[in-house]
Amino acid sequence: MLFSTILFLFRFLPITLLLYYLSPPKMKNTTLFLCSLVFYCWGEVRFFGIMAAVILINYICGILISRFAANPALKRLFLILSIAGSLGMLLYFKYSNFFIENINTLFGASIPLIQNLVLPLGISFYTFQSMSYTIDVYWNRVPSEKNIVNFGAYVVMFPQLIAGPIVRYSEINERLHIYKNRVTLDRVEEGIMQFTFGLAKKVLVADGVNRLWTDIIGQYKGGSLSQAGIGLENVSTPLAWLGMLAYTLYIYYDFSGYSLMGIGMGKMLGFDFHMNFNLPYISKSITEFWRRWHISLSSWFKEYVYIPLGGNRKGLPRQFLNIFIVWFLTGFWHGANWNFIFWGLYYCFFLILEKTFMLKVLEKGKGWQHLYTMLIVIVGWALFVGSDPGVSLPVLLNKMFVPQGGVSALYLLRNYAGILAVGIFFSTSIPEKLYNKVKHLTWVRIVIMLGLLAICITYMVAGGYSPFLYFRF
Repeated sequence: MLFSTILFLFRFLPITLLLYYLSPPKMKNTTLFLCSLVFYCWGEVRFFGIMAAVILINYICGILISRFAANPALKRLFLILSIAGSLGMLLYFKYSNFFIENINTLFGASIPLIQNLVLPLGISFYTFQSMSYTIDVYWNRVPSEKNIVNFGAYVVMFPQLIAGPIVRYSEINERLHIYKNRVTLDRVEEGIMQFTFGLAKKVLVADGVNRLWTDIIGQYKGGSLSQAGIGLENVSTPLAWLGMLAYTLYIYYDFSGYSLMGIGMGKMLGFDFHMNFNLPYISKSITEFWRRWHISLSSWFKEYVYIPLGGNRKGLPRQFLNIFIVWFLTGFWHGANWNFIFWGLYYCFFLILEKTFMLKVLEKGKGWQHLYTMLIVIVGWALFVGSDPGVSLPVLLNKMFVPQGGVSALYLLRNYAGILAVGIFFSTSIPEKLYNKVKHLTWVRIVIMLGLLAICITYMVAGGYSPFLYFRF
């Protein structure tokens, strides 16, 4: 069930909020847990057992880690069991066939692929969340959760289940145990505004610029072509770059819009999720870009991989190795395909380059740093999208970097110039600054909220297929 659907907006969400608000204080977590399970099972009921297993493994191991805190060997054993249990399911469902294909290619084996293997909804997100809990319990950062319903509500909480942000238990532990006055009117109002802005990002901008991209590669449902496009092999170099500009805007508005909707719904429920995007396309370096893009994932890898490996405390060569490991894993987390690994290592190269000397050069620049950053980011998205249906990475890179003719960019630009301009404008800090000047006026906030909701609903009713890009991760 996607957030940007009439079913969710007019049935599931209002019913869930009503039940949640009417529940007695000590029953709110139970209501949230049950409603979140309904949300999860709506489209993925066959994977309910996987979700239940992840909850039980980490809940039990968390308690045992605390119980045997004085015994380092047992404490470490239960941590290893929790990580192995969570990662084992992720590796099986997401990476089994990838490993089999590569083993067959490298060694000439003929191991059969696992048939009908489908990735459970949100497994990459809730696996990392569960792991962060048991690791934090092991490090004595948080107490173990004794109430399985409270822990289950944390893992399966529907606002952040399918798109993040990746919420650590330590970030909501306190709010999870506040039973009275968890929800306040100011939180609800702020949450509604955040949800509305996120919905507008997804429905009005992301879906709009995505039409340009799908006009080039075609539209796919379930991996099958449902509507033909121009075809990458037929586009000119300028149109290839225009298409990648559209994809660059699409992935930002799609993912950040979903995250903001989740953050807004969390606020309506009385929880404070950290922002996941902070205007990444205004960055002046790749280092800054990754401080602004998918912040919860970057901070997770920093906290649970980079720092435990030694971070920058063991000399420059070791630091570079740690950066390599983190970005290899970051790329691999996004998908079971080599293009995602190349994408992660691509950013690893530029981050090491900037750490070595480039940041000092960029600090002295006057304007060109933005162009440098966006050029690298756009090429990075070409690597990222290289395994999508309808996209051949060699063809795409050839079209982008070997000047050639084909269908003119003007052919599509005349139809999409407006939405591209809107996407570029709202990726800057100007709209936020303008809104901050008037948001203290209640009537202005109400007009903006109702206006955006009305437009979004109109588009949702009239629109067709509206996929969510990170749904598959």
